[in-house]
Amino acid sequence: TLRILATDKYSNVRWGVARNQNTSQETLAILATDDDWGVRWEVAENQNTPQETLKILAADKDSYVRYRVALNQNTSQETLRILATDKEPGVRWGVARNKNTSQEILKSLATDENSYVRYWVARHPNTPQETLRILATDGDYCVRNLATENPNYKKQILELNTNQYDALKKLIESGQDEVLKGIL
Repeated sequence: TLRILATDKYSNVRWGVARNQNTSQETLAILATDDDWGVRWEVAENQNTPQETLKILAADKDSYVRYRVALNQNTSQETLRILATDKEPGVRWGVARNKNTSQEILKSLATDENSYVRYWVARHPNTPQETLRILATDGDYCVRNLATENPNYKKQILELNTNQYDALKKLIESGQDEVLKGIL
């Protein structure tokens, strides 16, 4: 059974158990303490891993394990909030990519020093309009571009009244605002 295989001396066997979607939550919790980082990585990625185990793995010494926790759709908002302040940019990048990340966390990540983190915030479907407005003026071209292509940003423009639209159009036609050209 999978529980017996979880104690196999070969790490590649334990990897397979950790990856298996039929592995029990109890066995995944045991594998979360494995000496092999690859086994812990697979546990962090497994969609059946309970939130309590993911919270423990969020403190793992290996940043690849923490990154996989950040990507896991079952990771709690509390754990995502902790990972959003991780010293490793790749972990914060994973939080910004998680489709369940809250608007509050995305807002805090929008000012991250790492442009790849801001890039994923700009792409995220939950990023609020006010955060996208800030990202639309980011120093990184890709971040600005993605922010203005986000459907939430375009929704904001569609909600403008006629006078606001005409004023923006004149501003664009005069060549004074490059960011707005991409959205109208």
